[in-house]
Amino acid sequence: MLTADTITAVILAGGQGSRMGGVDKGLITLWEKPLVAHLVERLTPQVGSLLINANRHREQYQQWAPVIADNLAGFPGPLAGFEAGLNAAATDWIVVVPCDSPLLPLDLVERLATAISSPQQIAVVHDGEQLHAATALLHRSLLPSLQRYLARGDRKLRLWFAEHELVAVDFSDQASAFINLNTPACVEKLARRGHASS
Repeated sequence: MLTADTITAVILAGGQGSRMGGVDKGLITLWEKPLVAHLVERLTPQVGSLLINANRHREQYQQWAPVIADNLAGFPGPLAGFEAGLNAAATDWIVVVPCDSPLLPLDLVERLATAISSPQQIAVVHDGEQLHAATALLHRSLLPSLQRYLARGDRKLRLWFAEHELVAVDFSDQASAFINLNTPACVEKLARRGHASS
């Protein structure tokens, strides 16, 4: 069983926010706090340390946690954040989450860790209907494989996952916790719903 102190959380805030009109998604305000602040609050009790993967506004993100940038230019997508996190983490394990999911479960890391039985496995959230590929727990021994994949010019998360043993972890009891705020309308809708405490 993995313990919290062996895991680093990596919040992916390195995208271009194209569906948000280019706005830096992690800094969008929801319930009077930036999205990234909601994630930091939820994840901090679950892990030993925390990093934010960001390519813009790094000085703003640094108020919450150490910031790491992609090692690849041109906003290549979430796998570049996975690679940066595996490179930078002081722990052997990282849990990666997108910055636009402010309702992540308070037992997210524990449940992903319980599902893993080997460093070669990748635990990924399944909400009962679909995989949430950017919410995953993985070991640093997978870094060379990921670097080779990115060096080939490949960028698709699921294609890299297909090269490894994936463990889909059932979160169907908390499916709504994995809402992605991809557009201004999504943010507005959740804001009107009121703050969820758990």
